[in-house]
Amino acid sequence: MTKNRKILLILWVALQSACSLQAQDLHFSQFYNSPLSLNPANTGFIPDADYRVGLHYRNQWSSILAAPYKTVSAFADAQVLRNKIENGWMGLGAYILSDVAGSGTLRSTQVYGSLAYHQMLGRGSLVTAGFNMGWANKQIDASKLTFPDQFNGVFFDNTIQNNDDVLNRTNVSFFDMQAGVNYAYFPTADVYLNIGYSIQHVNSPTESFFSDKESASSKLPIRHIGFISAILKPNDKVILNPNAYFTTQAKSNELMFGLNANYSLEDGGSKQLIVGAYYRWGDAAVAVAGIEINHIRFTFSYDITTSALSQFNNSEGATEFNLLKKGFYNDNNTPRQSLCPEF
Repeated sequence: MTKNRKILLILWVALQSACSLQAQDLHFSQFYNSPLSLNPANTGFIPDADYRVGLHYRNQWSSILAAPYKTVSAFADAQVLRNKIENGWMGLGAYILSDVAGSGTLRSTQVYGSLAYHQMLGRGSLVTAGFNMGWANKQIDASKLTFPDQFNGVFFDNTIQNNDDVLNRTNVSFFDMQAGVNYAYFPTADVYLNIGYSIQHVNSPTESFFSDKESASSKLPIRHIGFISAILKPNDKVILNPNAYFTTQAKSNELMFGLNANYSLEDGGSKQLIVGAYYRWGDAAVAVAGIEINHIRFTFSYDITTSALSQFNNSEGATEFNLLKKGFYNDNNTPRQSLCPEF
């Protein structure tokens, strides 16, 4: 089998997985920088600020695809009613996610609104519950699809037609819902621990290009996500942020873990250098670098493929960019307790 044919077959399997909904949902290597898609209980769960706004971009498989997979996400969330709820507050937020698979063949758009409630337990811990609801849409351009029976041994012959491969529809929309919980423990000013769990597609929406009729195979599988993180301050110049993440959906699993380190370049941490390293089990190693200036953080990561796919993409997996802004409503407000270590 030639190298080109192997690549074509790999891409065909990937497309079939997406259409049959047996693959996992969209994901980011910088999962810790996409809090609302990770867990709706993260809405307003901001230990060191009142609000935040983020942008995220992922480019995948550019070394083997003329039109690589591209994912763009934006989110915003804020704490509200801090003065109305004793030792607690509400979180409000929203996020949008857009993905294009290959040369525009499969497009996905998701828009969600999030709500969460946060309650302090004394001065050393916090419990949170939240949910989000939204609209999702997927479109596929059937004219750009090719099928195995069109491959003549050299190239795909688009003149060969197979009625069995014709899609019933090329546009599908559905209502979607997620729910999650969080617990944080911060016994000292230098230690912060957080563990969370969320369920996506709680309502098991119907999503299929192959049938207008509802069936078990057209149901979007429930996705479970668990994560644990910590923020540790060993000295006045360094803050460590280890993270671990596990998700499972439709018998597909993903485990990722690693560490970020922030180094203060100026007193008070107004300028910080960020470096990190992560590993996605059985798939890729991820290098992270970034900088933060006055609560505006830019982080770049690069996936180095370690799986069998590396022989086709030369270990060139994906690149990600994240831009995150945190802030307070009024700098003249009475300072409130920070829940995590700070410079």
